[in-house]
Amino acid sequence: MAKVKYYYDPEKLAFLKIRPRYSKRISNIILFILSSAVFGILTLFFLINTDILETPKEKIQSRELTEFKTNYLLLNKKIDLIAEVLDELEVRDNDIYRAYFNTAPIPEEQRKSGLGGINRYKSFKGLSNEALLTTTNEKVDEIAKQTAIQSRSLDDIIELAKGKEKFLASIPAIQPIKNENLKHMASGYGYRSDPFTKIKKFHAGMDFSTDVGTPIYATGDGKVIRANNRLSGYGNLIEIDHGYGYLTRYAHLSKYNVKQGQTVKRGDIIGYSGSTGRSSGPHLHYEVHYQGNVVNPINYYYGEISAKEFELLSQEANQENQSLD
Repeated sequence: MAKVKYYYDPEKLAFLKIRPRYSKRISNIILFILSSAVFGILTLFFLINTDILETPKEKIQSRELTEFKTNYLLLNKKIDLIAEVLDELEVRDNDIYRAYFNTAPIPEEQRKSGLGGINRYKSFKGLSNEALLTTTNEKVDEIAKQTAIQSRSLDDIIELAKGKEKFLASIPAIQPIKNENLKHMASGYGYRSDPFTKIKKFHAGMDFSTDVGTPIYATGDGKVIRANNRLSGYGNLIEIDHGYGYLTRYAHLSKYNVKQGQTVKRGDIIGYSGSTGRSSGPHLHYEVHYQGNVVNPINYYYGEISAKEFELLSQEANQENQSLD
């Protein structure tokens, strides 16, 4: 209740009530209404920005949003781990696999290049978690691209490995005569005394002394390109083209076991030893050619013989004796 104020009237010799002017009363009322409105607005703003007035539905949505953000943060951590594994795989791909197969590495700028496109993530624009959604999707898209590149690279490496396997099978890598059928190494690669002229001349292969009819084996996979006696001095001759620049010759044979154009595998019997052509006794003359040049066959006997056997064979081959052809 408002406090009543009085004043003393000397003419009436009495205390009378002080009555406020009408304008003053109106001002007070307006001031009260304004104050109440401001207070109400402030109170409403406070309540809106707190959980006090949240409805059950809003509380559920708020909880779901919190879970959503937590799950996205966990997803980002998993994505980072996947990216680390992928980076390690890329290092192995470039520094080990491609280096082994002598293939150029994939440039870093190709692996890490952007995906392109304008406003690729514009659908997230204006959302409350725009930054989180955009970052996560950028990481996923980058990993997807890196994975696609790495997948294609591994496909290439598989093909290279298949080619490498074929290459290793094609290289002349075994003796053309088994040790149990070999009497001795008659003559090696290099300058030797000619059995007919007794003059030193270059001997382009190795002579294996053995009985007539001893099985002769293909020393690597390849295709028979000659099985005849049309090359002077070699007698019955077989030539195998192994690909990759390699060719082998097997001379002075008594009999063929293959035909021209036939494909053979390492270890297949291709013929039998003899003494045909320019020969001073039963033996096999064996040559290895690489890129059109004759090379020392002893450097290619690593498929079957032991280190000790190779050492003994090398000592015999290096003796400056007389060849058999």
